[in-house]
Amino acid sequence: MENIRVLELYSGIGGMHYALTESGVGAEVVAAVDVNTTANEIYKHNFPNTPLHPKTIEGMTLDDFNKLTFDMILMSPPCQPFTRIGLQGDISDPRTKSFLYILDLLPRESMVKTLIECGYNYQELLVSPTCLGMPNSRLRYFLIAKMNCSTLWRQNPSCMCFFPVSHSSASTTCPEEERRETQAEDAGVLYKLERIQDAERKSRQNRDESVRQIGDYLENHGGEEMEQYLLSHKTLLRYALLMDIVRPTCRRSVCFTKGYGHYVEGTGSVLQSCMETDMESAFRSLELLSDEEKLQQLSRLKLRYFTPREIANLMGFPKHFTFPKNISTKQQYRVLGNSLNVHVVARLIQLLVS
Repeated sequence: MENIRVLELYSGIGGMHYALTESGVGAEVVAAVDVNTTANEIYKHNFPNTPLHPKTIEGMTLDDFNKLTFDMILMSPPCQPFTRIGLQGDISDPRTKSFLYILDLLPRESMVKTLIECGYNYQELLVSPTCLGMPNSRLRYFLIAKMNCSTLWRQNPSCMCFFPVSHSSASTTCPEEERRETQAEDAGVLYKLERIQDAERKSRQNRDESVRQIGDYLENHGGEEMEQYLLSHKTLLRYALLMDIVRPTCRRSVCFTKGYGHYVEGTGSVLQSCMETDMESAFRSLELLSDEEKLQQLSRLKLRYFTPREIANLMGFPKHFTFPKNISTKQQYRVLGNSLNVHVVARLIQLLVS
Protein backbone atom coordinates (compact mmCIF):
# COMPACT_ATOMS: atom_id res chain seq x y z
CA MET A 1 0.00 0.00 0.00
CA GLU A 2 1.33 3.45 -0.94
CA ASN A 3 1.92 6.08 1.71
CA ILE A 4 -0.97 8.41 2.48
CA ARG A 5 -0.26 11.88 1.09
CA VAL A 6 -0.93 14.42 3.81
CA LEU A 7 -1.44 18.18 3.57
CA GLU A 8 -0.71 20.07 6.79
CA LEU A 9 -2.57 23.37 7.18
CA TYR A 10 -1.85 25.74 10.09
CA SER A 11 1.28 23.65 10.49
CA GLY A 12 2.65 25.72 13.39
CA ILE A 13 5.75 24.21 15.00
CA GLY A 14 5.05 20.72 13.67
CA GLY A 15 2.87 19.10 16.32
CA MET A 16 0.64 17.43 13.74
CA HIS A 17 3.67 16.24 11.76
CA TYR A 18 5.13 14.62 14.87
CA ALA A 19 1.73 13.08 15.66
CA LEU A 20 1.57 11.60 12.16
CA THR A 21 5.01 10.05 12.64
CA GLU A 22 4.13 8.73 16.09
CA SER A 23 0.91 7.16 14.80
CA GLY A 24 2.93 4.68 12.73
CA VAL A 25 0.67 5.25 9.72
CA GLY A 26 2.50 5.06 6.41
CA ALA A 27 2.29 8.70 5.35
CA GLU A 28 4.16 11.53 3.69
CA VAL A 29 3.59 15.22 4.36
CA VAL A 30 3.51 16.67 0.83
CA ALA A 31 3.25 20.29 2.01
CA ALA A 32 2.84 22.45 5.10
CA VAL A 33 1.20 25.87 5.15
CA ASP A 34 1.40 28.57 7.83
CA VAL A 35 1.71 32.34 7.90
CA ASN A 36 3.45 32.67 11.28
CA THR A 37 7.11 33.46 10.61
CA THR A 38 8.38 32.28 14.01
CA ALA A 39 6.47 28.99 13.81
CA ASN A 40 7.68 28.48 10.24
CA GLU A 41 11.30 28.95 11.29
CA ILE A 42 10.89 26.30 13.99
CA TYR A 43 9.06 23.95 11.62
CA LYS A 44 11.76 24.26 8.97
CA HIS A 45 14.43 23.70 11.61
CA ASN A 46 12.87 20.36 12.56
CA PHE A 47 11.52 19.29 9.14
CA PRO A 48 14.00 20.69 6.60
CA ASN A 49 12.86 18.31 3.85
CA THR A 50 9.15 19.12 3.99
CA PRO A 51 7.91 21.75 1.48
CA LEU A 52 6.73 24.69 3.57
CA HIS A 53 4.55 27.45 2.10
CA PRO A 54 4.91 30.62 4.23
CA LYS A 55 1.68 32.20 3.10
CA THR A 56 -1.91 32.79 4.08
CA ILE A 57 -4.29 29.98 3.28
CA GLU A 58 -6.52 32.52 1.54
CA GLY A 59 -3.66 33.00 -0.90
CA MET A 60 -4.00 29.42 -2.14
CA THR A 61 -6.47 28.69 -4.92
CA LEU A 62 -8.44 25.51 -5.41
CA ASP A 63 -6.03 24.70 -8.25
CA ASP A 64 -3.09 25.07 -5.83
CA PHE A 65 -4.69 22.54 -3.52
CA ASN A 66 -5.49 20.12 -6.34
CA LYS A 67 -1.88 20.12 -7.57
CA LEU A 68 -0.77 18.66 -4.24
CA THR A 69 -2.90 15.52 -4.80
CA PHE A 70 -3.29 14.79 -1.10
CA ASP A 71 -5.35 12.07 0.59
CA MET A 72 -5.64 13.59 4.05
CA ILE A 73 -5.68 17.06 5.59
CA LEU A 74 -4.41 17.73 9.11
CA MET A 75 -5.21 21.18 10.44
CA SER A 76 -5.57 23.10 13.66
CA PRO A 77 -7.26 26.46 12.95
CA PRO A 78 -6.98 29.28 15.52
CA CYS A 79 -9.06 28.33 18.55
CA GLN A 80 -9.27 31.75 20.23
CA PRO A 81 -12.54 32.83 18.53
CA PHE A 82 -14.34 29.78 19.96
CA THR A 83 -13.00 29.35 23.50
CA ARG A 84 -14.74 30.37 26.71
CA ILE A 85 -11.84 32.69 27.66
CA GLY A 86 -11.80 35.60 25.24
CA LEU A 87 -14.24 37.65 23.20
CA GLN A 88 -16.07 34.58 21.78
CA GLY A 89 -16.36 36.26 18.40
CA ASP A 90 -16.93 33.00 16.55
CA ILE A 91 -16.98 33.54 12.77
CA SER A 92 -16.94 37.33 13.17
CA ASP A 93 -13.40 37.11 14.60
CA PRO A 94 -10.81 37.96 11.87
CA ARG A 95 -8.77 34.92 12.91
CA THR A 96 -11.46 32.63 11.44
CA LYS A 97 -11.03 34.17 7.99
CA SER A 98 -8.63 31.53 6.66
CA PHE A 99 -10.72 28.63 7.93
CA LEU A 100 -13.88 30.06 6.42
CA TYR A 101 -11.98 30.44 3.14
CA ILE A 102 -11.17 26.71 3.17
CA LEU A 103 -14.81 25.87 3.67
CA ASP A 104 -15.83 28.35 0.98
CA LEU A 105 -13.88 26.33 -1.56
CA LEU A 106 -16.71 23.83 -1.10
CA PRO A 107 -20.41 24.81 -1.14
CA ARG A 108 -21.31 25.14 2.56
CA GLU A 109 -23.24 26.73 5.35
CA SER A 110 -21.26 25.00 8.09
CA MET A 111 -18.36 22.64 8.46
CA VAL A 112 -20.42 19.60 9.42
CA LYS A 113 -22.96 20.23 6.66
CA THR A 114 -20.10 20.42 4.16
CA LEU A 115 -18.71 17.09 5.33
CA ILE A 116 -22.10 15.39 5.07
CA GLU A 117 -22.79 16.81 1.61
CA CYS A 118 -19.38 15.66 0.40
CA GLY A 119 -19.93 12.10 1.58
CA TYR A 120 -17.90 12.04 4.79
CA ASN A 121 -18.65 10.21 8.00
CA TYR A 122 -17.41 12.21 10.97
CA GLN A 123 -16.96 12.08 14.72
CA GLU A 124 -16.68 15.06 17.06
CA LEU A 125 -15.05 14.72 20.48
CA LEU A 126 -13.41 16.51 23.36
CA VAL A 127 -10.15 14.93 24.52
CA SER A 128 -7.64 15.86 27.21
CA PRO A 129 -4.08 14.47 27.53
CA THR A 130 -5.03 13.18 30.98
CA CYS A 131 -7.01 10.49 29.15
CA LEU A 132 -3.65 9.13 27.97
CA GLY A 133 -1.99 9.34 31.37
CA MET A 134 -0.28 12.70 30.85
CA PRO A 135 -0.46 15.14 33.80
CA ASN A 136 -1.69 18.15 31.87
CA SER A 137 -5.27 19.31 31.36
CA ARG A 138 -5.66 20.54 27.80
CA LEU A 139 -9.23 19.72 26.83
CA ARG A 140 -9.71 20.33 23.11
CA TYR A 141 -12.36 19.86 20.46
CA PHE A 142 -11.41 17.46 17.66
CA LEU A 143 -13.24 16.40 14.53
CA ILE A 144 -12.14 13.45 12.41
CA ALA A 145 -13.83 12.62 9.11
CA LYS A 146 -13.42 9.89 6.51
CA MET A 147 -14.94 9.54 3.06
CA ASN A 148 -16.60 6.43 1.64
CA CYS A 149 -17.00 4.48 4.85
CA SER A 150 -20.26 3.24 6.30
CA THR A 151 -19.13 3.82 9.88
CA LEU A 152 -16.32 5.66 11.55
CA TRP A 153 -14.42 4.15 14.45
CA ARG A 154 -16.35 3.45 17.59
CA GLN A 155 -15.11 4.27 21.04
CA ASN A 156 -12.89 1.69 22.68
CA PRO A 157 -12.74 2.54 26.40
CA SER A 158 -9.52 0.56 26.83
CA CYS A 159 -7.55 2.80 24.46
CA MET A 160 -8.97 6.31 24.89
CA CYS A 161 -11.62 8.18 26.82
CA PHE A 162 -13.42 11.18 25.42
CA PHE A 163 -16.39 13.42 26.02
CA PRO A 164 -18.99 13.66 23.24
CA VAL A 165 -19.53 17.19 22.00
CA SER A 166 -22.71 18.92 23.14
CA HIS A 167 -24.10 21.18 20.43
CA SER A 168 -26.17 23.06 22.98
CA SER A 169 -23.03 24.70 24.34
CA ALA A 170 -19.97 26.28 22.77
CA SER A 171 -17.92 25.51 25.87
CA THR A 172 -14.65 23.62 25.55
CA THR A 173 -14.74 22.56 29.19
CA CYS A 174 -15.65 19.04 30.21
CA PRO A 175 -19.36 19.00 31.19
CA GLU A 176 -18.52 17.26 34.47
CA GLU A 177 -15.96 19.94 35.29
CA GLU A 178 -18.54 22.65 34.59
CA ARG A 179 -20.99 20.97 36.95
CA ARG A 180 -18.39 20.88 39.72
CA GLU A 181 -17.46 24.52 39.11
CA THR A 182 -21.11 25.52 39.48
CA GLN A 183 -21.45 23.56 42.73
CA ALA A 184 -18.31 25.25 44.05
CA GLU A 185 -19.61 28.80 43.66
CA ASP A 186 -20.72 29.12 47.28
CA ALA A 187 -17.85 27.16 48.80
CA GLY A 188 -15.40 28.51 51.32
CA VAL A 189 -11.86 29.62 50.53
CA LEU A 190 -8.62 28.01 51.73
CA TYR A 191 -5.31 29.66 52.67
CA LYS A 192 -4.77 30.36 48.98
CA LEU A 193 -7.54 31.83 46.80
CA GLU A 194 -8.83 28.36 46.03
CA ARG A 195 -12.25 26.91 46.71
CA ILE A 196 -12.58 23.81 48.85
CA GLN A 197 -14.03 21.81 45.97
CA ASP A 198 -11.13 22.83 43.73
CA ALA A 199 -8.62 21.65 46.32
CA GLU A 200 -10.48 18.35 46.69
CA ARG A 201 -10.57 17.88 42.91
CA LYS A 202 -6.83 18.48 42.67
CA SER A 203 -6.24 16.05 45.50
CA ARG A 204 -8.22 13.37 43.65
CA GLN A 205 -6.25 14.03 40.47
CA ASN A 206 -2.97 13.67 42.35
CA ARG A 207 -4.09 10.25 43.65
CA ASP A 208 -4.95 8.95 40.18
CA GLU A 209 -2.16 6.48 39.49
CA SER A 210 -3.27 6.03 35.87
CA VAL A 211 -1.68 9.45 35.28
CA ARG A 212 2.09 9.90 35.46
CA GLN A 213 3.80 12.31 37.83
CA ILE A 214 4.98 15.76 36.77
CA GLY A 215 8.52 14.75 37.73
CA ASP A 216 8.67 12.35 34.78
CA TYR A 217 8.58 15.34 32.42
CA LEU A 218 11.07 17.63 34.15
CA GLU A 219 14.60 18.35 32.95
CA ASN A 220 17.52 17.50 35.20
CA HIS A 221 19.38 20.78 35.04
CA GLY A 222 21.53 22.34 37.73
CA GLY A 223 20.21 24.94 40.13
CA GLU A 224 22.03 27.82 38.49
CA GLU A 225 20.52 27.07 35.08
CA MET A 226 17.03 26.97 36.59
CA GLU A 227 17.38 30.27 38.46
CA GLN A 228 16.35 32.19 35.35
CA TYR A 229 12.91 30.57 35.60
CA LEU A 230 12.28 31.53 39.24
CA LEU A 231 9.33 33.88 39.74
CA SER A 232 10.35 37.46 40.36
CA HIS A 233 9.71 39.16 43.68
CA LYS A 234 7.18 41.43 42.00
CA THR A 235 5.28 38.45 40.64
CA LEU A 236 5.30 36.65 43.99
CA LEU A 237 3.92 39.67 45.82
CA ARG A 238 1.24 40.41 43.26
CA TYR A 239 0.06 36.95 42.17
CA ALA A 240 0.99 34.46 44.89
CA LEU A 241 -2.64 33.86 45.87
CA LEU A 242 -3.78 33.31 42.28
CA MET A 243 -1.20 30.83 41.01
CA ASP A 244 -1.81 27.16 40.34
CA ILE A 245 1.13 25.49 42.10
CA VAL A 246 2.23 21.91 41.49
CA ARG A 247 5.05 19.73 42.80
CA PRO A 248 7.08 17.07 40.97
CA THR A 249 4.97 14.40 42.68
CA CYS A 250 1.70 15.86 41.38
CA ARG A 251 -0.26 14.15 38.62
CA ARG A 252 -1.90 17.29 37.28
CA SER A 253 -1.18 20.70 35.77
CA VAL A 254 -3.39 23.25 34.06
CA CYS A 255 -3.30 24.17 30.38
CA PHE A 256 -0.30 26.23 29.29
CA THR A 257 -1.18 29.19 27.06
CA LYS A 258 0.86 31.50 24.84
CA GLY A 259 1.07 34.09 27.63
CA TYR A 260 2.98 31.75 29.95
CA GLY A 261 6.12 33.27 31.42
CA HIS A 262 4.78 36.78 30.82
CA TYR A 263 1.40 36.60 32.54
CA VAL A 264 0.67 34.44 35.57
CA GLU A 265 -3.06 34.14 36.15
CA GLY A 266 -4.72 31.51 33.96
CA THR A 267 -1.69 30.82 31.75
CA GLY A 268 -0.40 27.58 33.28
CA SER A 269 0.89 25.98 36.47
CA VAL A 270 4.10 26.94 38.25
CA LEU A 271 6.40 24.43 39.92
CA GLN A 272 7.37 24.27 43.59
CA SER A 273 10.97 23.16 43.26
CA CYS A 274 11.83 23.06 46.97
CA MET A 275 10.11 19.95 48.29
CA GLU A 276 11.29 20.49 51.90
CA THR A 277 8.97 23.47 52.37
CA ASP A 278 5.31 22.94 53.24
CA MET A 279 3.13 25.05 50.95
CA GLU A 280 0.40 25.65 53.50
CA SER A 281 2.87 27.01 56.04
CA ALA A 282 4.34 29.34 53.41
CA PHE A 283 0.92 30.85 52.73
CA ARG A 284 -0.35 30.91 56.32
CA SER A 285 -1.21 34.40 57.63
CA LEU A 286 0.35 35.94 54.54
CA GLU A 287 -2.01 38.94 54.59
CA LEU A 288 -0.68 39.96 58.02
CA LEU A 289 2.94 40.19 56.91
CA SER A 290 4.98 43.01 55.44
CA ASP A 291 6.16 42.70 51.84
CA GLU A 292 9.63 41.75 53.00
CA GLU A 293 8.26 39.05 55.30
CA LYS A 294 5.96 37.75 52.54
CA LEU A 295 8.88 37.41 50.16
CA GLN A 296 10.96 35.66 52.78
CA GLN A 297 8.16 33.19 53.42
CA LEU A 298 7.18 32.56 49.77
CA SER A 299 10.76 32.35 48.51
CA ARG A 300 11.26 29.19 50.53
CA LEU A 301 9.03 27.37 48.00
CA LYS A 302 11.38 28.27 45.12
CA LEU A 303 8.49 28.66 42.71
CA ARG A 304 9.54 28.64 39.07
CA TYR A 305 8.07 28.48 35.61
CA PHE A 306 8.26 25.25 33.68
CA THR A 307 10.93 25.53 31.00
CA PRO A 308 9.82 25.49 27.34
CA ARG A 309 11.42 22.04 26.98
CA GLU A 310 9.41 20.74 29.95
CA ILE A 311 6.18 22.09 28.47
CA ALA A 312 7.11 20.46 25.15
CA ASN A 313 7.56 17.19 27.08
CA LEU A 314 4.09 17.53 28.63
CA MET A 315 2.67 18.17 25.16
CA GLY A 316 4.22 15.01 23.76
CA PHE A 317 6.94 16.50 21.58
CA PRO A 318 9.85 14.08 21.09
CA LYS A 319 13.29 14.72 22.54
CA HIS A 320 14.74 15.51 19.12
CA PHE A 321 12.36 18.47 18.73
CA THR A 322 14.44 21.61 19.23
CA PHE A 323 14.21 25.37 18.81
CA PRO A 324 16.59 27.36 16.62
CA LYS A 325 19.08 29.28 18.77
CA ASN A 326 17.66 32.67 17.77
CA ILE A 327 14.15 31.90 19.09
CA SER A 328 13.74 33.63 22.46
CA THR A 329 12.23 31.99 25.53
CA LYS A 330 9.17 34.26 25.22
CA GLN A 331 8.69 33.14 21.61
CA GLN A 332 9.07 29.50 22.64
CA TYR A 333 6.34 29.85 25.27
CA ARG A 334 4.10 31.61 22.76
CA VAL A 335 4.30 28.98 20.02
CA LEU A 336 3.95 26.11 22.50
CA GLY A 337 0.82 27.71 23.92
CA ASN A 338 -0.65 27.77 20.40
CA SER A 339 0.26 24.14 19.73
CA LEU A 340 -1.49 20.83 20.39
CA ASN A 341 -0.76 17.60 22.24
CA VAL A 342 1.16 15.24 19.96
CA HIS A 343 0.10 12.01 21.69
CA VAL A 344 -3.61 12.85 21.51
CA VAL A 345 -3.50 13.64 17.80
CA ALA A 346 -1.40 10.52 17.09
CA ARG A 347 -4.04 8.35 18.73
CA LEU A 348 -6.83 10.01 16.76
CA ILE A 349 -4.95 9.44 13.49
CA GLN A 350 -4.58 5.76 14.39
CA LEU A 351 -8.31 5.49 15.06
CA LEU A 352 -9.16 7.31 11.85
CA VAL A 353 -7.19 5.06 9.52
CA SER A 354 -7.81 1.77 11.35
